[in-house]
Amino acid sequence: MQTAEQIRFSAEDYLTWEDTQTEKHEFISGEVFAMTGARQDHVIVSLNIASALKQRLRDTPSRPYISDLKLRVKASDAFFYPDVMVSCHADDLKNARFIEHPSLIVEVLSDSTAAFDRGGKFAAYRKLASLQEYLIVDIEARRVECFRRTSDNDWLLHDYVDAVDCELTSLGIEIPMAEIFEDIEPA
Repeated sequence: MQTAEQIRFSAEDYLTWEDTQTEKHEFISGEVFAMTGARQDHVIVSLNIASALKQRLRDTPSRPYISDLKLRVKASDAFFYPDVMVSCHADDLKNARFIEHPSLIVEVLSDSTAAFDRGGKFAAYRKLASLQEYLIVDIEARRVECFRRTSDNDWLLHDYVDAVDCELTSLGIEIPMAEIFEDIEPA
């Protein structure tokens, strides 16, 4: 029997195959990688952020999504499952299988994915012309790193810690750090 890591697919074959799977798999240049379950703190923080976004974006053209919907990065021949993402693009509202034009992506760090979230995944995400902000959430440090695209197409880090509000300029909203880390016990 083949494991997901041994199978090579085209993007379309991956989508067809993934629809039949009971577990989620990310896709990068023909290879698929099984996703593991998240720890409780990871899920709580992801839910806190998604809930805050849902409340603040109500009655706007922007829509938040949680980790069960795929993100396609066509320029990297990849599909990912970000913890949270927001799209304000009309084409994404019509696509039931994946998002292609997010303005915001959020990844909550875990020990097994931190290096990839900061490195290869962020490199792929930067190829999305629509992406304006990328949040990396470090639960242990109670920190949110907001990488914001500049007008020169560079990425500027805004570091949020402690009681400061996390500003999301691409969406014109703020989320208090206390709300992001609500129900998380201090380390």
